[in-house]
Amino acid sequence: MPLQIVLDPAAPDAPYEQLRAQIADQARGGDLPTGYKLPTVRGLAEELGLAANTVAKAYRALESDGVIETRGRNGTFVAAAGDAAAREAAEAAQSYARRVRRLGLDRAAALSAAEDALRATYG
Repeated sequence: MPLQIVLDPAAPDAPYEQLRAQIADQARGGDLPTGYKLPTVRGLAEELGLAANTVAKAYRALESDGVIETRGRNGTFVAAAGDAAAREAAEAAQSYARRVRRLGLDRAAALSAAEDALRATYG
């Protein structure tokens, strides 16, 4: 089974966020191929020693991000996430560009604000 999840109880991120990030990284990195069937919410919760709601929250966030897709009773699968993530990022960037222009920021100030936000997010 290619899905490899290691949760760190001492990590600053909540378990659902650790789970979400690891699945997203594995899907976007190609370790989890498009179409790979993920374990059920209950099955993964049991395997990881988490509450089912914690796994469900991670799956909802991943689905919202376009990383996974639920196909009803057939299960939850890794989606073709690269295209969806790139498209959503481009839409967010366009929205940001329009907003900072309305605010009257010049290009350098807009880029600086974006870089600050990325630094705060990625470290």
